[in-house]
Amino acid sequence: MARLLEDNATAAIARLPSWFRQEIPDMAKVGTIKTMLRQASLHTVCESALCPNLGKCWGRGVATFMILGDVCTRACRFCAVQTGRPTAVDPDEPRQVAMAVQQLNLRYVVVTSVARDDLPDEGAEQFVRTIQAIRDLMPQTKIEILIPDFSNKLESLRLLTSARPEVISHNMETVRRLSPAVRPQADYGRSLAVLGVLKKLAPASFIKSGFMVGLGETDIEITELMSDLVSVGCDLVTIGQYLAPGRKKRFLRVQRFVRPEEFEDYKARGLQLGFQHVMSGPLVRSSYIAEEGYQECINKMVNS
Repeated sequence: MARLLEDNATAAIARLPSWFRQEIPDMAKVGTIKTMLRQASLHTVCESALCPNLGKCWGRGVATFMILGDVCTRACRFCAVQTGRPTAVDPDEPRQVAMAVQQLNLRYVVVTSVARDDLPDEGAEQFVRTIQAIRDLMPQTKIEILIPDFSNKLESLRLLTSARPEVISHNMETVRRLSPAVRPQADYGRSLAVLGVLKKLAPASFIKSGFMVGLGETDIEITELMSDLVSVGCDLVTIGQYLAPGRKKRFLRVQRFVRPEEFEDYKARGLQLGFQHVMSGPLVRSSYIAEEGYQECINKMVNS
């Protein structure tokens, strides 16, 4: 199994530009985490979204937990997570996530979910129960949540923010012009509104978003997107290269591979616009080394 994962990773990297090359991870640790997750019937976005950083993060003992099952009610054209009719919400899932956080001894954890448009609150209560379960077992652990838009339901967002996670993230994913094609069941304006509401409801939390490049956006559109995020109070942003998760027709094709120096320019531009933290690079994903962004925001707050 370890050899198969290694061969697949090597083959995938060989088809990409040289700047995507990574060291082969600690496969023994990857296997240990995989076994623990399967025994607890837990899902991670690392696996479900085919994240290119899985080996690196799991090799460090870090994973991003995905709650509310592994079937999404939406069908975004960049995402590998399966879409369809989800199963019932597992009432034991929050406890299982908390136990995994304890077993991995995580000082910082990211919890995300599939979209659950089938639920009245779209999953907000399960997020709250998961946050509470982690804090009961690991009170010192900092918690970041990466949420769907909850259709901008104020009652769901109010419930969610009552749990006071350290960071609340909701991804824009792409620029305004491309949003309808990339996220046909979402809406650029609605996502911006959600981030603005979160900033007002949770002034003590850092608000975060992320987007992909390489889908055909222009440089001007990237600047406009970052300006929009700053205008609604977003503190952190992540910027990474879009990689098609497969060959299915619904998946968008990569239009271009953005060079590392361009990502450095995005970072400088974002900081100039007013973000407290910008993580920008070809392999950057929403929850990649997430603690680094949180810590930088804390340091800036302390030193201001």
